[in-house]
Amino acid sequence: MLKGKTILLGVTGGIAAYKSASLASLLVKAGANVHVLMSEHAKNFINPITFETLTGNKCISDTFDRNFEFQVEHVSLAKQADAVVIAPATANVIAKLAHGLADDMLTTTFLACKCPKLIAPAMNTAMYENPITQDNMKLLRKYGMKVISPACGRLACGDTGAGKMPEPETLLQYVYQSCACEKDMAGIKVLITAGPTQEAIDPVRYITNHSSGKMGYSIAKACMLRGADVTLVTGKTALTPPMFVDVVPVTSAKDMYEAVTERSAHMDIIIKAAAVADYRPRNISDEKMKKSGHNLSIALERTDDILKYLGENKRSGQFLCGFSMETQNMLENSRKKLVEKHLDMIVANNLKVTGAGFETDTNIVTLITPDSIEELEIMSKDEVAFRLTDKILKLRK
Repeated sequence: MLKGKTILLGVTGGIAAYKSASLASLLVKAGANVHVLMSEHAKNFINPITFETLTGNKCISDTFDRNFEFQVEHVSLAKQADAVVIAPATANVIAKLAHGLADDMLTTTFLACKCPKLIAPAMNTAMYENPITQDNMKLLRKYGMKVISPACGRLACGDTGAGKMPEPETLLQYVYQSCACEKDMAGIKVLITAGPTQEAIDPVRYITNHSSGKMGYSIAKACMLRGADVTLVTGKTALTPPMFVDVVPVTSAKDMYEAVTERSAHMDIIIKAAAVADYRPRNISDEKMKKSGHNLSIALERTDDILKYLGENKRSGQFLCGFSMETQNMLENSRKKLVEKHLDMIVANNLKVTGAGFETDTNIVTLITPDSIEELEIMSKDEVAFRLTDKILKLRK
């Protein structure tokens, strides 16, 4: 996801510097060209050779090092950078960055960068909470930098509180958000539904389906990376929701219907990727249920039709996309649904085709609009999400 991107990783003199090696490794695995700049104090916590081995690039700390081509190195690196991350960022370095001090390779390069800048404070709780440090972080935010809130827990000094550097996996998500994609969806509000719903039969049993939520979660992540303001209404899944989206957890089809209808009027794009259970038990609390061995006989009624409501109440300029999961007559059934629900686009896939449908990491879909049919080859659900959002952006123009 970071292929072709250049990331500058600044490492300062804190015990959390050992985590920066893992972050460098994750960035490289994501395809980034990583250059590490260390303060002199950072070398007391971790050896530069570690970073050079992980990144394949010389670890730089000396502003006057002559072992490079004839160029001003800190300016050259700054021009290449797609994002710069300072992790860990000590109170001392935060103070210098906030006030534009540039007395080593790390701070001079940072000052020359025009790309997104991410700061991950890591220090003793008392130092972090000190009003001076807090004011310095406010200055960084004022100048457009992203200050990542530290985690809470037991610190190296033995204290417990705020000041731990977030885990490398968390910092990687911030890098993705900052520079993985062009922000061509900035200012667009998107609502996405994902996952299955559950319709209670009794306190123990329920009606549901095999939806994993993977497709909806991939779409939410793609929209977030492209700069959209994303709301994800999700049934219960085993997935971790993508960061930087507003997550609305629901259980039943009624819950999802209410969550969607409450928010739909304010959305620019709505994508219903959830596999809502079509039926729910009718008056289950009053109904007399007959048991015969292991069989349970109950009466069912249809759940609320979310797409029908959205289509009938679609405001001017709003884009509505649904999903159609079929086992036969896929194109015919999907086109019918497109017209009946007043959709702008429907994403169709055949559950009987290998590599498509529920619980898989891949999908094979056909994008159907009133004027076109576009069949996509098998690809990951993340790739499908980007092709889908590409299509939506093109149709909205």
